[in-house]
Amino acid sequence: VIDKGIVNADKGYIMQMCFMLILLAIIGLVCAITAQYFSAKAAVGAATGMRHSLFAHIQTFSFTEMDTLGTSTLVTRMTSDINQVQNGINMVLRLFLRSPFIVFGAMIMAFTIDVKAALVFVAAIPVLALIVFGIMLATRPMYKNVQSGLGITRENLTGVRVIRAFNKEQDEVKRFKNDNESLNRLQKYVGKISGLMNPLTYVVVNVSIIALIWIGGVRVNAGALTQGQVVALYNYMSQILVELIKLANLIITITKALACAGRIES
Repeated sequence: VIDKGIVNADKGYIMQMCFMLILLAIIGLVCAITAQYFSAKAAVGAATGMRHSLFAHIQTFSFTEMDTLGTSTLVTRMTSDINQVQNGINMVLRLFLRSPFIVFGAMIMAFTIDVKAALVFVAAIPVLALIVFGIMLATRPMYKNVQSGLGITRENLTGVRVIRAFNKEQDEVKRFKNDNESLNRLQKYVGKISGLMNPLTYVVVNVSIIALIWIGGVRVNAGALTQGQVVALYNYMSQILVELIKLANLIITITKALACAGRIES
């Protein structure tokens, strides 16, 4: 559009390319709706199968095992934990799987335009992958601790008669307050680490965009690149940014889903 249509003031060519863009956008929309439908269906189906299997397994427990585990624990596994896993499966199928294709696809397309300018992508993508997956690996065990820390409320509810019988209300209130504060601190700490994702990815991508425009400007002056090609490279980098922001927002959901999956498995 820029190099042929605008430079040559060819309105017919501009209209033709704009029509192609609209057509590709419609195809993309149809694909996205189809993906949404099937990912939701797969996630709900997987959660239903998991719930049936878990319930069938619970039926094999003895009364002693039931009392040791506690009814509330089993109910939590059957409801909120499986719901978190269902949400995680849905998000992975809808967004997580698509991101690597777009990120590496954009990098490959950048190489077809200009190898020297595309080296910016080669430098940026491993750094971004390290940030995203590094934070994911760091927060996963912490989310497990957060989930296990919620058990004290259940203890107080199930053992309320024993606590009253031995006049231990004040001791339990103190214990609950201390445990609750430590859980609160842990959740804040995990939140701070997860919160680093967006600013770090933004910094890396924006530095890469600055480098890309600078290299592109130098190469346009040298006649090795056209203005349209620089705009295309910028758009590919912007696409990578959008996908990584999606990934950053998904990390918390996926980490929670993995922690809940571990609890269901246990």
